[in-house]
Amino acid sequence: MTSRIALRGDLLDFTADPGFSPAAEAPGVRWRPDHWLLIENGRIINALPAGSVDREADGGPDARWQRIDHRGRLILPGFIDTHVHSPQLDVIASHGGALLDWLERYTFPAERRYADPAVAHAGAARFVDALFAHGTTAAVVFPTVHKVSAEALFAAAQRRGMRLISGKVLMDCNAPDGLRDDVEQAERDCTDLIARWHGVGRLAYAVTVRFAGTSTREQLAMAGRLCAEHDGVFMQTHVAENTGEVHWIAGLFPEARSYLDVYERYGLIHSRSVLAHGIWLDDQDRSLLHERGAQIAFCPSSNLFLGSGLFDWWSAEAAGVTVSMGSDVGGGTSLSMLRTLADGYKVQALRGLHLTAWKSLYTATLGAARSLGLDREIGRIEAGNAADLAIWDWSVGPVAIHRDSLAGDLHERVFAWVMLGDERNLVETYVAGALVHARS
Repeated sequence: MTSRIALRGDLLDFTADPGFSPAAEAPGVRWRPDHWLLIENGRIINALPAGSVDREADGGPDARWQRIDHRGRLILPGFIDTHVHSPQLDVIASHGGALLDWLERYTFPAERRYADPAVAHAGAARFVDALFAHGTTAAVVFPTVHKVSAEALFAAAQRRGMRLISGKVLMDCNAPDGLRDDVEQAERDCTDLIARWHGVGRLAYAVTVRFAGTSTREQLAMAGRLCAEHDGVFMQTHVAENTGEVHWIAGLFPEARSYLDVYERYGLIHSRSVLAHGIWLDDQDRSLLHERGAQIAFCPSSNLFLGSGLFDWWSAEAAGVTVSMGSDVGGGTSLSMLRTLADGYKVQALRGLHLTAWKSLYTATLGAARSLGLDREIGRIEAGNAADLAIWDWSVGPVAIHRDSLAGDLHERVFAWVMLGDERNLVETYVAGALVHARS
């Protein structure tokens, strides 16, 4: 049967990078107030001004369509989270410790439990549904070192029709018992997972190196081979998050010029590489990222919570480095990309850069999709793209409602929504045209 849904509301998305220009001069902002958005069999087919469409007219939302009226609400592409850890919902908001201590005290014990298939499957379902409940419809995700955790995550996403990029975590040293693999078995596991899940439906595999400190040279070389031998696979890891970590990696790999150079030596920096954090990079590192077409996933909430540092977005952009946005739960304290964007504004303000709402939202929608090579599928409200969408109230609660009423122009209104909004503003989430979350 043909599925036809028509959503009425205010459409906001992007056709180009708005850059750091003042709001009034920003290019690429597409604002279509009071439109019917037509979705057929999970894909967007048109957007029509509501006032110009007769419901019974050919091409409009006539009686064949399920019409859902969200007048006065925002309709945006679903958010894209380019760095998040599915098992770390178990340790979100755990007190104290910089990065390496926090991993030892909280993260590794939680991840060890995901060797149990029942824990892995329950955790994957909880995580995917939690993303939807925060308006995120696509993500690049770390599960755990256990093959079953990746299997469970892929299966949960597939059942829900979600665009997901993930892969078994690689760790064969400097990790506790129950969280280490070995090179040969890890390669077999990854090869099997790629064969079973990569390119199936809306799933893609990411060769997932936890970070350089938990992989031997042999395992890093194996990860590079996987990237070279399997078309279209991604690579995800962490880099230069914390000064203590940077010094530790320098001691482990004295032959490398920098932390990033460790990955470069093993063929892990390429156009499908997503590297989280990148706070403590230098100009030579940024030049390499630009040459290879790799991206940095900026994770402001986590960086603030763990005291890791302030990412230099301006220098990254000046060097031609693509920047996307990650919640980095559980170092980050919310799956909400609105909260993440608000923290990103604050981090950049401390560096003297005042982000517009346009740049922030672009980075979490079309910008992320482009950086992943997926902009013909997700990230914007465009005919032919998957109907991955989120419906939002402009304001919730007396303070936000009052502030919204005083906004002088569209950017001021959207900026206040980003700063004051969170998952309470979310009304509905759609994945491939299917309702996957509705506010009760």
